[in-house]
Amino acid sequence: MEFKNYTYLLLLIGSIAVPLALSFDKNVQYYKNLKYILPAILITAAIFIVWDINFTEAGVWSFNQEYTLGKDINGLPIEEWLFFLVIPYCCVFIYEVLKFYLKKQEFANPFLAFSLFLMVGFALISYFFRHQAYTFLTFLFAAVYLGYTVFRNKFKPHITKFYFAYFVSLLPFLIVNGILTSLPVVEYNSAHILNIRIINIPIEDFSYLFLMLLMVTTIYENLKESKYY
Repeated sequence: MEFKNYTYLLLLIGSIAVPLALSFDKNVQYYKNLKYILPAILITAAIFIVWDINFTEAGVWSFNQEYTLGKDINGLPIEEWLFFLVIPYCCVFIYEVLKFYLKKQEFANPFLAFSLFLMVGFALISYFFRHQAYTFLTFLFAAVYLGYTVFRNKFKPHITKFYFAYFVSLLPFLIVNGILTSLPVVEYNSAHILNIRIINIPIEDFSYLFLMLLMVTTIYENLKESKYY
């Protein structure tokens, strides 16, 4: 096994290193909410892993084994399974940090209006590009789940920090996903995407991240507020 076979794994370790090290920070105290964060991550991961397995089988994307350990589970590299644990953990960490340090910054109504604009935009993209599987489904799911979140209204107190967290998450996302798609560790079938890329990242991946972060955050906040345990 060559050093480059550890590429994907090392990217994940690098991604989680800082959030993990700062989970016990006395200000944010991220660790105190792990009983809500971890179930939210696992529920979200389960949904995205099923999606990932099906898209891999359908040839929408594939993984270059030159940059993975070569250990697959249901057709996915073990690193891809870890991806759906590591990235949501990091994103919720960013969300919690921003909730603490920017607690007075609230723009709920403007962000609700922005959400409606996004929801319509996502739906239109999904409709007009319905023949590209990844484009169609990622924008459709993002539109539907965003609509559910907005009209449910319970997420309004958290929507400002969600958008802040998404925008901040874009920086590490551009670095990590930029490497994954440039080497490439992940290869996309051009027949299933718009072929519009930013730093070699398909535009659909930005909607994919948006949906993942929205899902894990809403589930997390719902669990925390419901106080089932």
